[in-house]
Amino acid sequence: MRILILGAGGIGGYLGARLTEAGVDATLLVRPERREILQRDGLRLESVYGNFAGPVSTVLAEELEPGFDLVILTCKAYDLDAAIDAVAPGVGPDTTLLPVLNGIAHIDLLNDAFGAERVLAGTVQISVARMPDGLVRHMNDWRWLRFGEQAGGISERVSAIRDALDLPPGLEPVALDDAMQEMWEKFVHLASAAGMTCLMRANVGQIARSAEGAALFRRFLESTAEVARRAGHGPGEAFLERYRALFSDPGTAYATSMLRDIEAGNSTEGEHIIGFLLSSARKYGIDEPLFEAAYAHLRAYDERRSDGGL
Repeated sequence: MRILILGAGGIGGYLGARLTEAGVDATLLVRPERREILQRDGLRLESVYGNFAGPVSTVLAEELEPGFDLVILTCKAYDLDAAIDAVAPGVGPDTTLLPVLNGIAHIDLLNDAFGAERVLAGTVQISVARMPDGLVRHMNDWRWLRFGEQAGGISERVSAIRDALDLPPGLEPVALDDAMQEMWEKFVHLASAAGMTCLMRANVGQIARSAEGAALFRRFLESTAEVARRAGHGPGEAFLERYRALFSDPGTAYATSMLRDIEAGNSTEGEHIIGFLLSSARKYGIDEPLFEAAYAHLRAYDERRSDGGL
């Protein structure tokens, strides 16, 4: 199986290193400056499952040709339009796309661009980051790539992809019978956590140390779960109890990547996550001022950033 991985950042670099190490035919689609670094220094990974340092196969967008069986998209949501343009020349008649972006909104965009029959639903649980010196650092023992058909069921192609990826140490592919349900549950968790931590500019424990903060967090979670229910993918009670407990724990230091992006003055996935949450709530007739406040906060941050105020 020929695999194209968009990007060589944290997740893309991790997947590229692990698959290359296992002898899988994997190619990283990168920008010219990143390719120059990879050709000179190789790709370096530091992980509890073993380190990797060595050359990897790369390609530039202008060099791309059809022939890949699987394209894995690991970009940030705000780069999705550019990512679609970049991978399109490599998508042939039998190519499957596996996006592992945060949120839900990207599924419709990819369906429109390539056809829903080509696009899988998926999530990734791998805590990695690319350091300033280019090292890809694996932060813990998370290693799960989970995916399946949008319509549900484990098809032959999903099984084939799982088997092709189930080779290297440190990567556990999981074929899902109801991948869209898992995506929606992850969205409920992420949108609640990101919405509240960004709105309050604090981690979960700091918010939960006041009764008012804990109550607002629970309200945000329950309202987000209701959006998922109206969409036909309501989370189960065990899921909700787990996150009710997490979001009321004054001792946790859990913070979201969106909050870290704000603190660093970087772009965020606010439109893709909180914007989608707000528009979905309005679509289903859910009036939740917390969603409006979180979205307005992120829009104001974007405007201040574009005005050079950060």
